[in-house]
Amino acid sequence: MNIARQIAEELKIKVWQVEAVMELIDEGCTIPFIARYRKEKHGSLNDEQLRNLDERLTYLRNLEERKETVLASIEEQGKLTEELKQQILAAQTQVLLEDLYRPYRPKRRTRATIAKEKGLEGLANQILLQMLDHSVEEEAKQYLDEEKEVATVEQAISGALDILAEAIADEADYRTAIRKTTMQKGSLVSAAKNAEEKSVYENYYDFSTVLSKVSGYQTLAINRGEKEKILTVKIEAPEDDILRYLRKKVIVKENEYTTPYLEEMIADSYKRLIAPAIEREIRNELTETAEDGAIRVFGKNLEQLLMQPPIAGKVVLGWDPAFRTGCKLAVVDETGKVLDTVVVFPTEPQNKVAETKRIVKAMIEKYNISLISVGNGTASRESELVIVDMLKELNRPVQYIITNEAGASVYSASKLATEEFPNFDVGQRSAVSIARRLQDPLAELVKIDPKSIGVGQYQHDMNQKKLSEALENVVEDCVNNVGVDLNTASASLLEYVSGVSKAIAKNIVTYREENGRFKSRRELLKVAKLGPKAYEQCTGFLRITGGKNPLDATSVHPESYEAATKLLEMLGYQLEDIAGGLTGLSLMAKDTKKLAEQVGIGEITLKDIIRELEKPGRDPRDEMPKPILRSDVLEMKDLKEGMILKGTVRNVIDFGAFVDIGVHQDGLVHISKLTDKKFVKHPLDVVSVGDVVDVKVLQVDMQKKRIQLSMIL
Repeated sequence: MNIARQIAEELKIKVWQVEAVMELIDEGCTIPFIARYRKEKHGSLNDEQLRNLDERLTYLRNLEERKETVLASIEEQGKLTEELKQQILAAQTQVLLEDLYRPYRPKRRTRATIAKEKGLEGLANQILLQMLDHSVEEEAKQYLDEEKEVATVEQAISGALDILAEAIADEADYRTAIRKTTMQKGSLVSAAKNAEEKSVYENYYDFSTVLSKVSGYQTLAINRGEKEKILTVKIEAPEDDILRYLRKKVIVKENEYTTPYLEEMIADSYKRLIAPAIEREIRNELTETAEDGAIRVFGKNLEQLLMQPPIAGKVVLGWDPAFRTGCKLAVVDETGKVLDTVVVFPTEPQNKVAETKRIVKAMIEKYNISLISVGNGTASRESELVIVDMLKELNRPVQYIITNEAGASVYSASKLATEEFPNFDVGQRSAVSIARRLQDPLAELVKIDPKSIGVGQYQHDMNQKKLSEALENVVEDCVNNVGVDLNTASASLLEYVSGVSKAIAKNIVTYREENGRFKSRRELLKVAKLGPKAYEQCTGFLRITGGKNPLDATSVHPESYEAATKLLEMLGYQLEDIAGGLTGLSLMAKDTKKLAEQVGIGEITLKDIIRELEKPGRDPRDEMPKPILRSDVLEMKDLKEGMILKGTVRNVIDFGAFVDIGVHQDGLVHISKLTDKKFVKHPLDVVSVGDVVDVKVLQVDMQKKRIQLSMIL
């Protein structure tokens, strides 16, 4: 197989682009580095295309490796024909390859192998040839052998049919056709084990849908219901069509003696051997497709959450709400440094509201706090009411925001949090995390396992390794897309930088602690274990503000410093001029092709450098919707049908989006209510996590705590 051509066809890109990326990957380059600094080589493929290419490359290389193993195994058995070899080499999926290998794979003892040991293969061949001019019973008498435990004609015929049944089940072409027919005409059916029992799976108590139309969330929900022993699940295949197909393939001659036996054998082969295996394969395929879809949605949601714009330059009060143990508060300054922590008890059972107000007002005055970040967990609503009441009593503008605290408790109990704040308890650490999530969501959220951030669906039901890898890739792309301040970044943020391992990240922090601030990117080469290759991969993503070279504060890679300096000189600028941004540089550098030749770099790289010098160190998150800051409270009972409110998209799933409208119960905008402008295939085509949207209240169910919203106003 020509892997490069295969991937190019699948991803609808050029073969040379695939070959260039394959070469870069084999050299040890990371995807963020290839995406950002090797555009000339691959023609500006984006992160998503490169990730898909990398994934397919791994799959196809593993497939080629497996083909070699299969060919060697069949050759060892002396059964490898040229035709079979060509079929194996042409196989484009693992499923087809395993179908071809099935007849030759070492098997445990089956009914067919036992029958072969009893010498019944000759009888099986006679039945299959369909040329007997006498009864099968008559033919079977020749194979009776007391020593081999073939005492009766019935035993001989039964064994011969077992041999044929297995041979039919192992035929790759038959399996491929049956799998295709089942997928096209079969149904996924689920039923309740106990129809009287109430559960979240009631939609699937009497459920049936065509396999080709099963959606991912249905597959994952049914799988979970089956795992929890609430549902029974099966695939109903078009059995008559399949048996008709097999008869046509196997019974090629009209023979009154063999036909009845072949029909019996075909039915047995399908029901006993083929159908259960095909059902397993299809269920696995449905699950894998559903997982891939859910992981893609999870990844997109995570990306939007990580790329939320930071609220910079504000002193923030983090508020981790609770009842019995009190609300933990933490003040962090503009840089995220903790200034103070305290515990207050405004909620049940203590209800010390007046004391809480007094303490918090004093903190607001002392530290010049302008923003309160309230976690959305237990006692959040009660805390919010106290905060709003207190804000009305202040003579200065202070706003608050309800912050999604998913994963804050995971972080605060982690080894990392213990190392960061050894003298704090988990509540204090959680309050710090809730405050910092506003100041720099990306820097704070990278400290938490992406799976714990709570922007997915059915995440515990999927392949955890696959999910982790996909989410790690998302975090890596976001971190490298934004860039990292080398002198302030934590080890947990640094380890997501291209080419930086966990060990190198720790060594960077250690070097900083021992030697003070980095003054130039070149200084990175003094860090332990950070060799030339790691330096090449990471240095463009690490920024140094106020260093020796102004270019160190930009995303311009050191390998292009000479070209960038030359470009600036040609356009009449000095290096020092770039600090505030060179507005209008692109207008001065109109003939980019000629300029690129003059400074000795590719045109794509030149355009990237110009874009960066116009807005050095620009943050792509600035273009994202800003979070909604509140100063008054709204409760669920305040909602009325027809009300139009502003809200923030908190989670996007296959059938809609959950929107926070400030009442502590996210409302659901069903996929059908997202827009009336176009057909919506998936909610992600319309909304993303973090989007600020206008919604209309359709229905409020106080009892079930459900809010139905619409974005069609």
